[in-house]
Amino acid sequence: MKMRLILASVLIPLGIIIAAVPENTTKPFRLTADQLLNEIQEGTQFISTDQIADMLVQKDPSLQLIDVRSQADFEKYSLPGSINIPLSDLLSNEWKDYLDQGVRMNVFYSNGNLKSNEAWMITRQLGYKNNYVLQGGLNYWTETILNPQAPKSVLADDEIAKYDFRKGASAALGGGNAVLTNSTESTPVKPVIVKRKKKKRVAGGC
Repeated sequence: MKMRLILASVLIPLGIIIAAVPENTTKPFRLTADQLLNEIQEGTQFISTDQIADMLVQKDPSLQLIDVRSQADFEKYSLPGSINIPLSDLLSNEWKDYLDQGVRMNVFYSNGNLKSNEAWMITRQLGYKNNYVLQGGLNYWTETILNPQAPKSVLADDEIAKYDFRKGASAALGGGNAVLTNSTESTPVKPVIVKRKKKKRVAGGC
């Protein structure tokens, strides 16, 4: 049942995305619908919330989080160091140097998986590398990292270790009192962004 829901959430936008990505820029890379669906089913585009939390705590410079929600949602809450590229602006040439590069690991995120998966599918069709998706989006981030639940069994060493890590990450990343997209509170801070060619004012959140 879960797999059917996952497939249903990607099959509809899949055909639209394949048709919408410009032909003249994707011809050398364009995948068939079957090929792209196979990659989606394998789930190799997903990065876990635990991995992202660890990279943020370690201040890993190779990570670039990309919020594909609207600017309004981004300003209400965003992950530390994120930049905002709304899904509707993803094909703009102004963002190409961010998306088509081989230095940093781009991780798209939205509230769930839908918009970020669409962003990944678009960039995959364009032949861009190093683009991934935060598994579960901000909803799962809140559940697992900002407000982790203690394991039910005190004998599950792996679960206890995971919980201890998440509690530490939550404290380091401002967990517990985080407010997501329905909040009117906003404390965005512009991140330091290194661009290769074009210059564009980028809003950020820390």
